[in-house]
Amino acid sequence: VQLQAYGGGLVQAGGSLRLSCAASGRTFSRYAMGWFRQAPGKEREFVAAIDWSGTNTYYADSVKGRFTISRNNAKNTVYLQMNSLKPEDTAVYYCAAWAVHGLWSESSVDNWGQGTQVTVSS
Repeated sequence: VQLQAYGGGLVQAGGSLRLSCAASGRTFSRYAMGWFRQAPGKEREFVAAIDWSGTNTYYADSVKGRFTISRNNAKNTVYLQMNSLKPEDTAVYYCAAWAVHGLWSESSVDNWGQGTQVTVSS
């Protein structure tokens, strides 16, 4: 599955953005999907994941309660709704696909999308 992320931009602290990741191919619904981010000078970190059906979601503690991951299998798209954004959320955000569910590590990602920049000003 090929992934293309979009929706990043510049927003003030406290604002919202919604990222989207469109997937090509007819096997999208078989993949768990997720988001990672990488801030300048830092390692890439896990943000959120969702299982193939959309029933179960998982979040990093730093975004829990502020970010919501969802998916629409009919549209081959996964979303990341980001609310109450903080300057520390500034990063390049990457969507990711896992063929094996439950392994939300970077090393187990099967497919990566290109990054989309999110900048939160204070």
